[in-house]
Amino acid sequence: MSEIKRELIKTVQQMCDAGLVLGTWGNISARQDDFFWITPSGMDYQLLTCQDLVKVDLASGKDEGRWKPSSEWRLHAAIYKKRPDCKAIVHTHSVYATAFASARAAVPPIVEEMAQVVGGSVEVAEYALAGSWQLAENAARALGSKTAVLLANHGLVGVGKNLSEALKVCQIVEKTAQIALLSRVLGPVYTLSADDIRKLRDFYLTAYGPKKDGEE
Repeated sequence: MSEIKRELIKTVQQMCDAGLVLGTWGNISARQDDFFWITPSGMDYQLLTCQDLVKVDLASGKDEGRWKPSSEWRLHAAIYKKRPDCKAIVHTHSVYATAFASARAAVPPIVEEMAQVVGGSVEVAEYALAGSWQLAENAARALGSKTAVLLANHGLVGVGKNLSEALKVCQIVEKTAQIALLSRVLGPVYTLSADDIRKLRDFYLTAYGPKKDGEE
């Protein structure tokens, strides 16, 4: 349990160092069985400790801890319920991804690494007020089977089997959003084909990484 909480604090610091959030906006969580740990509401991330994290029951939404959970705890709960394969969520307000979210335009799959880690374009969830169940439901629906979703006029959500992967998703989507905007200055932006995206995603899920073929 304490290891998960330490990893959460580490990921919060990495998110800040990468410039994916400003101030106290954004949030992170990690699922453990039938509950999840989430960052508290409105606290300075640079001062956050394991004792500040809040435990939220997935079924009831009841929280335990000395602080209030992030106002976006419903968003995390809705995604965990819809995606049992998801064990970690990172929600950022990074500049380039949020530009696409504010334009309500999907981030196109124009670079291979995004096709690999996301599985295609990053779609925009229909707008709803921050912290609401409607936003949570919209985001979970728009996420589908992918690993990232944009929240209209709000920011980006990345999910993964662990915190490291969820953070990587956000970093790659942010990079791709920046590339997409810069590419439009040079001319047309060409997206990868559906077949290439499928092959890249399959390679990432089944063959990417340091293990040799046949190893567990």
